[in-house]
Amino acid sequence: MLRVGLTGGIGSGKSTVAACLADLGAVVFDADAVAREVVEPGMPALAEIRTRFGDSVFGADGALDRPALGRVVFGDPGALADLEGITHPAIWRLTAERMTSVSDDAVLVHDMPLIVEKAMGDQYHLVVVVGADEGVRLDRLVRERGMDRADAQVRIDAQAGDAARRAAADVWLDNDGTREQLEAEVRRLWAERLEPFNENLRHGIRAARPEHLTLSEPQEEWPAEAARLGARIRRALGERAVSVEHIGSTSVPGLVAKDVIDLQVGVVSLADADAPEFVEAMARQGFPRVEGNVSDHGKDGSVWAKRFHGSADPGRVTHVHVREVGSPGHDWSLRFRDWLRSDAAARGEYAALKLGLLAQGLTTSDYTAAKEPWFDSVHARVLAHDGHSPG
Repeated sequence: MLRVGLTGGIGSGKSTVAACLADLGAVVFDADAVAREVVEPGMPALAEIRTRFGDSVFGADGALDRPALGRVVFGDPGALADLEGITHPAIWRLTAERMTSVSDDAVLVHDMPLIVEKAMGDQYHLVVVVGADEGVRLDRLVRERGMDRADAQVRIDAQAGDAARRAAADVWLDNDGTREQLEAEVRRLWAERLEPFNENLRHGIRAARPEHLTLSEPQEEWPAEAARLGARIRRALGERAVSVEHIGSTSVPGLVAKDVIDLQVGVVSLADADAPEFVEAMARQGFPRVEGNVSDHGKDGSVWAKRFHGSADPGRVTHVHVREVGSPGHDWSLRFRDWLRSDAAARGEYAALKLGLLAQGLTTSDYTAAKEPWFDSVHARVLAHDGHSPG
């Protein structure tokens, strides 16, 4: 089951996206709908809200006056934290209970406003953020929802900003345009990424780049993408992963690279990585094991053992190298990365090699093999570098 977290600021158009995904076949869980349900008359959370906030946030009929409660908590972090402490446990219990009934072959979309604020991105295979300019959102809230402009601004200000949302977004849907444009983007996302990702996930299929070699200019989003992927792996593996680090060319600022995120998972022993629960946890998280890829060409002339996983996501090709912490292959990948990060001449030399091989019209596989002699030639220089930096 593909788990998609859908979020966006108030007035961004998130509900439109959720409705479109439901029409396409996704199973959508609306966190706001569940939040309303847990505070219906007779529910335990409602009594706790009355105790904490008093009768002023209730109507004459005894039902919760949500706008009145909103005016109390938005803009008051302490009051908002108290409300969330009451409602969130009840929301999560009911949501988890209902999600267990969803078919394993479904695309499950969790329409959740607070994914960014609560740093929940590692709970999903993908986070989709609906974005719109703040002025556009403010006008929508006033025009379409009849909200007071000042109240609408307070609610916007209480939420995460666009910088945080972009850092959390695997997919950014721009909704400054028309509804028709947004829905067209959702349909494209469904056909090109969500359905194929779900199919790959169900069958343990790795998404791979074509053999036609291309190199990309350095992309600002590579480190953030690596951070999101690493967080998901850490969540899946727990203590079985001693470390998860961004390695390879996309981890080196300013370096041309294949558009592939390389991650290294450090383990105590490769026997841990071969345990069925390790392999299954990675597969469930969207990183199926690639059988047969069990070693690297050692720069010291030996064979460096590892295990290898790919990503099931067709929109983000990812290579996950699993190596024993302290092994030659584990340490060399970090030393090589840090050498390139700190030595501009080395970066230039490596970039020239890459571009020269690209000009030869090599396939991706041939390109990888063709770089090995250069790696061997710089081995001593890499080992001489002692400026190891965290990934």
